[in-house]
Amino acid sequence: MEKIWLKSYAEGVPATVEFENLTLQQALSRTASRLPESPALLFQGKVITYQKLDELVSQFAGGLSYLGVQPGDRVALLMPNLAQTVVGIYGVFRIGAIAVPNNPLYTDREIEYQLHECGAKVVICLDTLVPRIVKMRDRLGLKGIVSCHIKDYLPFPLKQLFPFLKKDLHLKTPKESGVYEFMDLLKMTPVTENYKSDIHDTAVLIFTGGTTGVSKGVELTHRNLTANCQQAHAWCSDFVDGQEVALGCLPFFHSYGLTAAMNMSIYYGWQNVLIPKPEATAILEAVDKYKVTFIPGVPTLFNAMINHPNIHKYKLNTVKECLCAAAPLPLETIKGFEALTGILISEAYGLTETSPCTHAIPFGGKVKPGCIGLPIPNTEAKLVSVEDPSLEITECDVPGELCVKGPQVMKGYYNRPDETAEVLKDGWLHTGDVAVMDEEGYFTIVDRKKDMIITGGFNIYPREIDEILYTHPKILEACALGVPDRQSGERVKAFIVLKTDETATEEEIIVFCKERLAPYKAPKYVEFVDELPKSAVGKILRKDLRKPG
Repeated sequence: MEKIWLKSYAEGVPATVEFENLTLQQALSRTASRLPESPALLFQGKVITYQKLDELVSQFAGGLSYLGVQPGDRVALLMPNLAQTVVGIYGVFRIGAIAVPNNPLYTDREIEYQLHECGAKVVICLDTLVPRIVKMRDRLGLKGIVSCHIKDYLPFPLKQLFPFLKKDLHLKTPKESGVYEFMDLLKMTPVTENYKSDIHDTAVLIFTGGTTGVSKGVELTHRNLTANCQQAHAWCSDFVDGQEVALGCLPFFHSYGLTAAMNMSIYYGWQNVLIPKPEATAILEAVDKYKVTFIPGVPTLFNAMINHPNIHKYKLNTVKECLCAAAPLPLETIKGFEALTGILISEAYGLTETSPCTHAIPFGGKVKPGCIGLPIPNTEAKLVSVEDPSLEITECDVPGELCVKGPQVMKGYYNRPDETAEVLKDGWLHTGDVAVMDEEGYFTIVDRKKDMIITGGFNIYPREIDEILYTHPKILEACALGVPDRQSGERVKAFIVLKTDETATEEEIIVFCKERLAPYKAPKYVEFVDELPKSAVGKILRKDLRKPG
């Protein structure tokens, strides 16, 4: 496919970037050397400079070495966006190990599955999660559990008051073998030299539903992640090294938050305002107080901001750019945010498998609402026939499966060569999304080849919900799918056929799922039907359930 999109690039954006061969740990060391006194992390009034962050990373790397973590070992993190999250991840990088950020909202079943899949040696988690991890420790063969407290990096007097004011968010670490305090591990002999990772070594494993529904660990290398930082920086040509203030409200266990907030900030010496719980008031207060210049977010975040009753009380005039990804951005949100703030949100597209960004609306270029924009520098894109992927589509406005190639494309799925081969072919990642390209090179997603549900920026594979529903003793058949939702993009709806002579309520089914799934995965709606539509071979036709009526 001809790269006609290059003609639509905004002024100053290059077609290609000459990439630096830096690993993530080297990027931190360089920034700490260049900007030692510049703020790196801002948390509830606490300021950690780049020099201090680098010291903390060295100290925690020493603690991990004390626990026996070796290069290539997997270290899992179950954390919101706290100082310890950044220190933990970069401490893992410093000794050449692999970070596995996980969602702390997951149920025990989901957490144990992913920790088992990656073979985690150590788990770093919030204190409230420690008792749950202890229960699964022996089954997983964990060598250490590291407990973190929110209060540890709060300024005085919040630090002293927090355990009394927020008892439900603070637990004392149990005094038992194999459980360690994060702060105690900082007292071990520091590791000040970066492990000499190869640029193509795996840096993180992030679990995703992928294209088949089985939760898989996506291997992202140092090259994948640092290249995507450099691609994104080239796209935002008015960003200045050492001078931007990024809003760290997207979770760092999500590839979008990992790259757009945490890694980019460290790579370019920006300040990162940590928001553990992304609520509208906390975000608006942070933007006003810390003079935020860059907001990477999801539609629900921007929706919450424009619907906040006191939005006009906050100063948002320092914001240069807003980026929205992870779910389709409604046109009314774009218009509403621009009307209230004067800021145009740029929509972007990507996958966990692409570190994540591959496409974006150009800042300073033509805006086409509803589009995912243009392929970013050093990114190739093509459309292929959904029926026959060997046939490339060259005409404009003809739908086909979107395939991408570039330095941000994953190494593969961890320990799953067959599934890697299904989506990675000659360097091209087959995304499973159906798109069209117009005559100016703008791409628009028109359908999903896969049935992934996206709610609030989180990916949910309906098969996982189906499997839980089928364990209910009253259910004969079940099928989950996504239905449009103004706030979250999509919500889960379950269609259910009950067994003969059984009765059940919508609430009963929802509670059953909430006990076994993360809250955002549980159905919001339940519809009882007499039968589910099926193909001639008995396959449930999910697409037919989406049809009105």
